[in-house]
Amino acid sequence: ARTARRIARGALFGGGGIGALGAGTYGFLRLEAMLARRSIGELDGGPPDADGVYGSYDGEPLSFVVLGDSAAAGLGVTSPDETPGALLSAGLAELGERPVRLTTLARSGARSGDLAAQVAAALAEPPQVSLIIVGGNDVTHQVRPAESVRLLDEAVRALRDAGCAVVVGTCPDLSTIEPIPQPLRWLVRRASRQLAAAQTIAVIEAGARSVPLGPVLGPEFRAAPGAMFAVGRFHPSAAREAPAPSATLPSVA
Repeated sequence: ARTARRIARGALFGGGGIGALGAGTYGFLRLEAMLARRSIGELDGGPPDADGVYGSYDGEPLSFVVLGDSAAAGLGVTSPDETPGALLSAGLAELGERPVRLTTLARSGARSGDLAAQVAAALAEPPQVSLIIVGGNDVTHQVRPAESVRLLDEAVRALRDAGCAVVVGTCPDLSTIEPIPQPLRWLVRRASRQLAAAQTIAVIEAGARSVPLGPVLGPEFRAAPGAMFAVGRFHPSAAREAPAPSATLPSVA
């Protein structure tokens, strides 16, 4: 908690970086990261297009926007109705007994620095509720935690100022990704958890809701990695996408 508050303070006042590693250790970790990326590879194509209106109810649709990275967009699934946005939209429609219009602005590879452009696109016609999942690519690309938190804070506040309710799924636990070896896995786990905790502080202070995806989904990933990951063992499979919306649906609702 102290580290998370330090990172969150750094987002507001500067600083908040993690101490430097020795040159030899840093070089070794860079080699491990390169080998892990080579093992993971890339998925062909992008996530399915799930945008549209969900629910067979009458009335004006609730406007729902999904922002963030591949975890939000649904990269790794094959059917539009398996994406987080589609699953959440269908759930919201049933809970509210009203149609839900889904717009997905999340993009594979996005970092917190990409949220500003996504939010600007969303605010062209301000939505009523939004979900943001971001942070994983910030960790893998060594974005300073304070910078990640600051950018997320700005995105959340811009949406809130426009009257949009916001839910943020915090950085997932990247140590569940099998191709990442030790000791890099331990460092990635530490960085993921610290960023997620700092994200939570910033999100709540900005007037939004936070859902900790790492603690919620991490045990399922570790228990059945073959089922929870798609080809490449980095992006989630359709089996993984169901638990994530289940975890976030109560807060979105």
